[in-house]
Amino acid sequence: MRAGSLLAVTAAGLPAVRSLQLDVDSTDSIRNAASTLAYGMMDYYQNNQSTTPPTDVGTMPPPLYWWMGGAVWGGLIDFWAYTNYTRYNPTIQQGLLAQTGPDNNYMPPAYYYTLGNDDQTFWALACLSAIEYGFPVPEGSSSTVYLDLAIAVFNSQVYRWDNSSCSGGLKWQVFESRSGYHYKNSISNGGFFQMASRLARYTGNQTYLDWAEKSWDWMWDIGLIDPNYNVFDGTNDLINCSEIDHTAWSYNPSMLLYGTAILYNYTDGSASEMWQERTSGLVEACARNFFGPFDNTSNVMYEPSCELSNDCNYDQKSFKAYLARWMSKASVVAPYISESVNRLLTDSAEAAAEACSGGTDGVTCGQKWYTGEWDGDYGVSEQLSALEVVQSLLLLDGDAVRQYPRTNESVRVRVESSPTTTLSIGAPTGTASGTGEENSDQTTTSPSAQSTSTDASEASESGSDEEGDGNESNANFVLPASIVASFVLPAAAGLLFLGLA
Repeated sequence: MRAGSLLAVTAAGLPAVRSLQLDVDSTDSIRNAASTLAYGMMDYYQNNQSTTPPTDVGTMPPPLYWWMGGAVWGGLIDFWAYTNYTRYNPTIQQGLLAQTGPDNNYMPPAYYYTLGNDDQTFWALACLSAIEYGFPVPEGSSSTVYLDLAIAVFNSQVYRWDNSSCSGGLKWQVFESRSGYHYKNSISNGGFFQMASRLARYTGNQTYLDWAEKSWDWMWDIGLIDPNYNVFDGTNDLINCSEIDHTAWSYNPSMLLYGTAILYNYTDGSASEMWQERTSGLVEACARNFFGPFDNTSNVMYEPSCELSNDCNYDQKSFKAYLARWMSKASVVAPYISESVNRLLTDSAEAAAEACSGGTDGVTCGQKWYTGEWDGDYGVSEQLSALEVVQSLLLLDGDAVRQYPRTNESVRVRVESSPTTTLSIGAPTGTASGTGEENSDQTTTSPSAQSTSTDASEASESGSDEEGDGNESNANFVLPASIVASFVLPAAAGLLFLGLA
């Protein structure tokens, strides 16, 4: 929250406290803490005023780059999905659709020549979350608007797949005039992989799965992913990608992690086993590389390439947000990792709450969570990171209003709420057990589980509509803890699919 927001907090009827109150064993406390953080996040957003130029609507304040708008709206869509709090929905809708550009592919003229493939991807990923959770569509918009936008971004990047060097891959920057045009990096290619994976699962279209496999294989073959599932920053196509920049950023493996978990959930047989192995490797790498800066903070998240040296830039200060976001989402579709991920994110959320104790409002969030106090830093990136790790506890504990990402009506996927396999990482407790068997219709049933099939628009939502705007489902279906379900959603029309180059 911006410094000087105490009066606004009081006027809104929120208590003026001196630190973020969080009891990780209380769902109400987690919801309240997430609400406080979301309020602070919205307090930073000022580009929806009557005097705001149309080109700025939906973007975050300088010096933040254009892509951060997509990152923030994605986080706030998740906040709505997990809590059912709808007050910010009109602002989210406006922000998400204000930057689509004339071709509806998130290439707006005002930012056109500065675009990176990764920038465009963050907006598309927000749209995918809107699809998967059933985020309300603004009045007057097509019912498939979010899916159409995500597909348009994907298609624009398929055309940019570059076989002229390094046997493929996406460049970081879209235009040759930009520094970084010859850099083929993990975040651009990993973002493309996650988009393809989620579109494959949602639509059931084989072409998306083919592209997911192709982009993963390229990153592996080039060496951006090593045999221990460490993920490195990028490589230079002017030297045919013969050398790798081994800098490690937390958003790179976590971007891939959600994609592999999605494909573990979507595929079956040996393919699912392959994606399970990759999911396990990536979550272990995340735990190994991005938690525990010191012995007494072993499960606390941090950014090792810049945080300890005090030289993180505005982008890098937000990377913990995506690590928390994608680790928790991966745990829903690959629940055998959930116990270990829950432990890591719970300890990190508690540490983040202690770091959200600054500013005149007493709940402004800092960057360093392992200090036990506010470090004097603040901003959109710090606020978003804290929001993501706290609200992830609702997803991990099964208390989110919307838990499982939806698919269209032709796709049936397994939902394992009682996994027979667990993966132990992070602080001690627990051991891994054997893998379960799958049947031919992709439904895995644990010894204690039952199996059912239901419509995703009913099964993914429960609870009441707080501050309702008339767009919410009235469904009050609560998924039992042991249920394994197949979720469906009405298919969108008019999809465009591109084949492999």
